[in-house]
Amino acid sequence: MDQPANFLERLRAIVGASAVLTDPADTEPYLVDWRRRLRGDARCVVLPGSTAEVAAVVRACADAGVAIVPQGGNTGLCGGATPGAGTLPVVVSLKRMHRIRAIDRDNDTITVEAGCILAQLQSAAADVDRLFPLSLGAEGSCQIGGNLSTNAGGVHVVKYGNTRDLTLGLEVVLADGRVWDGLRGLRKDNTGYDLKQLFIGGEGTLGIITAACLKLFPMPKAQAVAWIGLESPAAAVALLAMAKEGLGARLTAFELIADLPLAMALGMVDGAQPPLPSVQPWHVLLEATDADDEPALEARLLGLLEHAMEAGHVADAALAQNRAQGQAFWKLRELIPEAQGRAGYSIKHDISVPISRIPEFLHTAGAALTAALPGIRIVPFGHLGDGNLHYNMTRPVDWTDDAFAARSGDIQRIVYDLVDARDGSISAEHGLGQVKRADAWRYKGAVELDLMRAVKQAIDPRGLMNPGKLLPD
Repeated sequence: MDQPANFLERLRAIVGASAVLTDPADTEPYLVDWRRRLRGDARCVVLPGSTAEVAAVVRACADAGVAIVPQGGNTGLCGGATPGAGTLPVVVSLKRMHRIRAIDRDNDTITVEAGCILAQLQSAAADVDRLFPLSLGAEGSCQIGGNLSTNAGGVHVVKYGNTRDLTLGLEVVLADGRVWDGLRGLRKDNTGYDLKQLFIGGEGTLGIITAACLKLFPMPKAQAVAWIGLESPAAAVALLAMAKEGLGARLTAFELIADLPLAMALGMVDGAQPPLPSVQPWHVLLEATDADDEPALEARLLGLLEHAMEAGHVADAALAQNRAQGQAFWKLRELIPEAQGRAGYSIKHDISVPISRIPEFLHTAGAALTAALPGIRIVPFGHLGDGNLHYNMTRPVDWTDDAFAARSGDIQRIVYDLVDARDGSISAEHGLGQVKRADAWRYKGAVELDLMRAVKQAIDPRGLMNPGKLLPD
């Protein structure tokens, strides 16, 4: 095996001396997670500029027996891209690999490198009058490689699906440095195992995604956005069923927001007014899009809301009068995570349960948490349209952050047990990383665990790819 000095010299020979970071001041941003709750160690940070350089770096690490932590925009919430404390892996950042390799407008595909920032990908698609629909709060800094590695969701899953559904092909550097070129822009390819699915959601534990061929869609020309007040989550589920029937494929987003997260978001904006004149315990932010004819789309949405009011599912509603007002509605939704952070220590859960069971879950979980920790502030919001909620908690007003953090395990066990009892998932779109992997395997069956370990052993037998993430020790 290479000695450390020779190993670093080999890396510098591959990517250039300036692209191998060893000074603590330079490596620090790569060693701390986005929420600044996890900090790890690394031998160095390497910034390759091409797939060939990534492959050569991985071969060097494999020869030296050095672990690798792939990293994108480092915006994850579960520590999947953060090296573990007390370890000395090489962090491989893909930030220099941000090229748009190709856009095929007739095939509705775009091929990009893994370091491409999501917003830049969206912009490149828009330049040719196409839509790349993946949309989430961190889109200005997250990278598509990280989105793929966590199978990111976002607000438009109800219409377009998760990142997995938007991916046609991948290019991946394997744990031994070989490159799998699966960059095919095909909707149909029935020639064996769909290998790309192993790496999507794999959190870098099987290989490093270096490029992807992704689906594009016609750019919607018409948009209608409504803010809706309701009495209960059950009413929201009933409204969702009506929206699916009344809007069909035009239904793009359906977000559920409780009164507390809305109040927190309103507190972030000086002089902000609630979207509705009446006070409601629950809210839905609904977006519909269509190819053209915005007046017809608005009329269809108004008809849906009137029908829902007559049925008793909607208490109040406001249809955005222009794009600016629609964007203001969405801004309130996007401010919730930051607003919650300002309110004190928070415990976040990215859970999914069958849509039909969400009302009962919210009722049961709320009662259990309130009984266990009187004064706890429950902050639920998220993507009701696909059954994914960010079921978050903020510390009681009279508690310290440290005291609330010490109860994290108790709170998570309550939430996760109730999710599991309803055939749900404790991670809908954020991944497992370091934070959730032990909890996840508590609920996995033995056969599923054996299969996943077998995949890991087959593709990364030495366990060098992103150790300490996703899979149990």
